[in-house]
Amino acid sequence: MRPRPQQPGPGQESAWDYPRPPRVEESSETVEVVFGGVLIARTTLSWRVLETSHPPTYYLPRDAFVGDVLVPVAGRHTVCEWKGRADYFDMAAGGRVAEAAAWTYPEPTPPFAVIRGAIAVMPSAMERCVVDGETVVPQAGGFYGGWITSRVVGPFKGEPGTWGW
Repeated sequence: MRPRPQQPGPGQESAWDYPRPPRVEESSETVEVVFGGVLIARTTLSWRVLETSHPPTYYLPRDAFVGDVLVPVAGRHTVCEWKGRADYFDMAAGGRVAEAAAWTYPEPTPPFAVIRGAIAVMPSAMERCVVDGETVVPQAGGFYGGWITSRVVGPFKGEPGTWGW
């Protein structure tokens, strides 16, 4: 089934206008992550990875995270055909732990060098992820880490029936 992209309104983007292979762009939006009742990350410098049919995935500088909330997961890696090998972190704050809820590319491919060492989080594993004051809706499917705001329209990969997109 071929998806029917939604028409973006004023100030919106369509995930169907994002490229494949994806691109990365710098963002000055205020990005916040809350977990375990704690504001664990806040920044006004992040990077959005934009790929056809996906909402943006935000990558935050490592120094945006407080204390020791990022706990490296030994031996857990995946490979993205575009970005390279990802390493994972558990997130620990407020007496809670979210397993493999964040990842980084320590040696990304050249087109993604700007996100070297930056951290992405699964919004579905956090209490709340916020972009410019708007709480995001996590991308469906449990595999993808997209952040859905009113700024971007879909439909988005990850929903039932979208595997072949």
